Amino acid sequence: MRWSVILENLPQLLHGAWLTLELVLVSGVLGLAIAVPMAIVRCSRFASVRAFPWVYIYFFRGTPLLVQIFLVYYGLGQSPWVRDSLLWPVLSQAYWCAIIAFTFNTSAYTAEILRGAIQAVPEGEVEAARALGMGRVVTWRRIVLPRAFRIALPAYSNEVILMLKGSALASTITLLDLTGMARTIIARTYTPLEIFLAAGVLYVMITFLILGGFRLVERRLNRHLRPRTGH
Repeated sequence: MRWSVILENLPQLLHGAWLTLELVLVSGVLGLAIAVPMAIVRCSRFASVRAFPWVYIYFFRGTPLLVQIFLVYYGLGQSPWVRDSLLWPVLSQAYWCAIIAFTFNTSAYTAEILRGAIQAVPEGEVEAARALGMGRVVTWRRIVLPRAFRIALPAYSNEVILMLKGSALASTITLLDLTGMARTIIARTYTPLEIFLAAGVLYVMITFLILGGFRLVERRLNRHLRPRTGH
């Protein structure tokens, strides 16, 4: 085991780890922004309203993330109207193509997680809100969505970790994320064991930070459930 190789290339691996974390955070925030209204629409009583989000979620859950990345990075550039549009400066960059693919993918999974959480909100809490005179919008804003977020948080944290692992596919479109940087270093040093071991440790550390953040959020949201200590 050549530890000196790891130490010499650690700054590059940390740079790749930062890009990995950035991809996960940006796509996670954008995906959540898409998933919330989509989950609400999925709970509609009308089948015609539920149709579009159902197709969207079914497609992105039913196709591999790698295929989705290739469709965005290679596929959209094949259309002349895309190359001539204002979107081309964005779609011609691998970074934004990865963000778009990750956002669409995680939004589909997150929407299903939230849909299940919304449907798991006890009906009694909704009825109590209506009995207090709350309208439909206020009930959703004050009762249903906050309760659903607390229910969905453990499953959503797993989705973020899966997205972290899936972000390694960004290296297939020339991005030097943690995996891409590791492969570049290995091609130069011929030390796959040392570099992939270091990359694996960095992935574990990022996972630890993400899970720690979710644990703090979960404790804060559920602080009312903790037993109070009396004097």
